[in-house]
Amino acid sequence: MLQIAGGSLVVGTGAVGAWQWLAPEAKQVTKQGKFPARQAKARATESFVHVIAHPDDSLYFMNPELEQAIRSGAPAVTVCLTGGESDGRNALTHSPHYMKLPERRGDFVRARFNGFREATARMATGNWLSPWDVESLTLLPGFEVELQTLRAAPQVQLIFMELIEARTMRGPRKDSLRGLWLGATPKLTTLKPTGSPVRRTFHYGRQQLIDSLAAVMERYQPTVVRTLDPNPTHMPQDPHYPNTPPALQGIGTYYDHQDHTSSAHFAQAALAEYWGRKHARPTAVESYVGYEVGNLKLPANLDAATIAHKIELLDIYGWVDGKDCGDRAGCGDRKVGARSKNSPWSNHLRHRATGTQRWVQPLPDGRLAAFAVLDGTAQCWTERTPGSGIWSTPAPVGPAPARGSMLEGQVQAVRLPDGTLRLFSIRTVLPTPGKEHHRELVTSLQTGRVTGGGTPVFGPWESLGSPEADDPQRSMEMGYPVAVAAKDGKVHVFVKDWAGGVAFRTHAAGGWSEWAPLPADPGRMLRLEDGLDAALDEKGRLHVVAADIKTVHHWMSEDADGPLNLSEPTRLPATTGPLTLVPLPGGGMRMATRRPGTARVVIADRSADKGNWRQSAECAPIGGYGRVAMAQAGNTAVLAARDDKGLVRVSTGSGRPGPWQEAGVPHRGTAGITQDAQGRTVAVVLGSDGLLSSTRGSGSGVTDFVDWISHDGKPLSDLQSS
Repeated sequence: MLQIAGGSLVVGTGAVGAWQWLAPEAKQVTKQGKFPARQAKARATESFVHVIAHPDDSLYFMNPELEQAIRSGAPAVTVCLTGGESDGRNALTHSPHYMKLPERRGDFVRARFNGFREATARMATGNWLSPWDVESLTLLPGFEVELQTLRAAPQVQLIFMELIEARTMRGPRKDSLRGLWLGATPKLTTLKPTGSPVRRTFHYGRQQLIDSLAAVMERYQPTVVRTLDPNPTHMPQDPHYPNTPPALQGIGTYYDHQDHTSSAHFAQAALAEYWGRKHARPTAVESYVGYEVGNLKLPANLDAATIAHKIELLDIYGWVDGKDCGDRAGCGDRKVGARSKNSPWSNHLRHRATGTQRWVQPLPDGRLAAFAVLDGTAQCWTERTPGSGIWSTPAPVGPAPARGSMLEGQVQAVRLPDGTLRLFSIRTVLPTPGKEHHRELVTSLQTGRVTGGGTPVFGPWESLGSPEADDPQRSMEMGYPVAVAAKDGKVHVFVKDWAGGVAFRTHAAGGWSEWAPLPADPGRMLRLEDGLDAALDEKGRLHVVAADIKTVHHWMSEDADGPLNLSEPTRLPATTGPLTLVPLPGGGMRMATRRPGTARVVIADRSADKGNWRQSAECAPIGGYGRVAMAQAGNTAVLAARDDKGLVRVSTGSGRPGPWQEAGVPHRGTAGITQDAQGRTVAVVLGSDGLLSSTRGSGSGVTDFVDWISHDGKPLSDLQSS
């Protein structure tokens, strides 16, 4: 084995192509800072795979969830597709004499790998100099990748595939991940970094890259796969690029990096392959918004402490302190350097799927049913007996999807007046010969009653298309559905459309209506964020809310059968995106949002008659981000929200939310909130292990909640305190 210690080379014994990275100060105990690392107990029930395009992507766009996975004790693997070689100059673009610096792409790739490895070690152990074992790995016969394993926490691994990057954010370049995905090039080459145990360069075809990623899935059997954004927002105008390869002509221009988008598409294709094979446990997928958080000037959705810690890790990656790591190629990415404190990318973690609280619903026999997407299909859990909190194993909803077709994000369940359920989700259809890459809204209706404590049966998924039915490319930007069942049985479903407005369809006795837009102010063009919500008030009137970067917009019907109209301006301030809407007694409405920059949960109320919105409560700060689940049971207000440690926290109060419970449980997505057969409010979460946990009020209309219990009814042993 080759052992690098303090910049010197020590030759030992071992496999060819394997070596150890030992920094000059490998035994040094570094300052742990505000977020000290702790030794996590090993967790065999979870496994995380992160697929990124460049070495800094997960630090910017997946943190703090990346660090929470690393510190959980579960296997946490990051696969980086490209080296991110750029022009090979490891310096800020505007630094003096930049253009005179030599182009050393192999060195720059190694420096970026080193920076990412150091930041990862800091997250896992508290010591950025913690040593690693480095070796070549064969995922696919005839190909090698670089595998790095953190010695102090061997469940933490990095895989570098070393493909060349696009070297431009948006410009159409044949030799790129996008060129490989779209067939503009038959092969994409790797670039061998300085000092790599990988012995030579390789040339990947499209299917070979998909098969390599599928091999990663088979190797680690992940319960959660995280990707960059497969569906970024388009720019208003496409820049003109001369000499565009034919296969890349007509491709829209987006606010994200083309490598980010293509890496997510390759990950989706690999998952489709993996799910078609036998595997040990189901997989959830989470995708993260990238550069557009800055380009669209979205309000910061993390709190100050989380942002500061995120920047601390990015400064390690950016080699801000200039310390020696023992590698002459460089110890970090100086193109990032100390810029992260001024970058809007540092201030966000945004999931492309905005979540829904309406994925848990009561069945007519008093049990609860829960729905989520695993392995690209909708899954249904049911309580064993009413009120028990003991859940069945998940059962697939409807027939198996066609190969290359997958549900994504979330499932929303709507309870119809007769007690049956209708489900909504988004389906991605990957490109095949004769079929373009597109997304579509789908729905499935429960068929027949549930008998004998069984699982509800659903019919096949029906496609409702998209508001841009004739444009597959535009359908990729459709938002995630929110649906409402009216008292007369009509079902309304709403999505954000390509242009940034809201479109809807309605189901009545005659079937589904055509797509139609919600009315907008003719004097201004809306560009809404995804994360809208809809609900009925106690008078049967329909309400829809959605936010842009400045305020919240509200539509409502004047009566139960009337059309939706844009209401007077809410005059509410900017929010961080996803909204939650519930009815208040007497015909009023309540909305939960988060305040930009602090992530504090804010409550706004609208009276039944006056029609104006006002802020009625601001909850104690707990950090976190994402949609807040909320219920109003009579005069009792219940909230469930993510905190800065990734735990779900519950708040209850009379009239308005009260203090947050001290303890919470790890989870993914948004908590589901509903009422059980006894009128008790129930909060349910889905863990990264694919298991449900729940807590419920101790009685109807009271503000006390019992302790969280696991899927089998046992008190949770890993309950964490904030």
